[in-house]
Amino acid sequence: MTQSSALLALHDEPLWFCLKAQPKREHLAATALRRQFQVECFSPRLRFRKMTQRGPIWFVEAMFPGYLFAKFVYSEQHRAVESSQGVRGIVRFGDRLATLPEAMIVALQSKVGAEEIVTVDSSLKIGQPVQIVEGPFQGLEVVVTRLLPARDRIQVLFEFLGRSVEMEISTAKVLAA
Repeated sequence: MTQSSALLALHDEPLWFCLKAQPKREHLAATALRRQFQVECFSPRLRFRKMTQRGPIWFVEAMFPGYLFAKFVYSEQHRAVESSQGVRGIVRFGDRLATLPEAMIVALQSKVGAEEIVTVDSSLKIGQPVQIVEGPFQGLEVVVTRLLPARDRIQVLFEFLGRSVEMEISTAKVLAA
């Protein structure tokens, strides 16, 4: 939803606004707004495991990169919110400001929980179809037959030249199909 600033100035109840934040600083901006101005904020993050040169590492990133949500009375707090640490401003479309329905934020909050972090489980399971994304068999869809977690590898089954073949492959070289 969008509303004009003139119309928002007449509202005396708090509304949810979409705020533009500095990159990689969404949760810090939300913390500053909560502490300085007692503004209710929502800045959900994703926790996921990614393969690096050092092996698998857990990362935490914003669910909505560059954005966060804040609930405040526009006429009373918009200047303070827009000038807060880490906030670049309220998202606008021309002269209209982006607002969100309370139900949408409540639905998101119920999925995320109090910590505002969702852990993405990308673990593979036996029998799961996966696609090879690297190497000579790139693009081939195979089925996981065995998990080899100590070496961060899996054993897969695929059809090759009219017969079933099993081979080991790194989990970093496959994506769930």
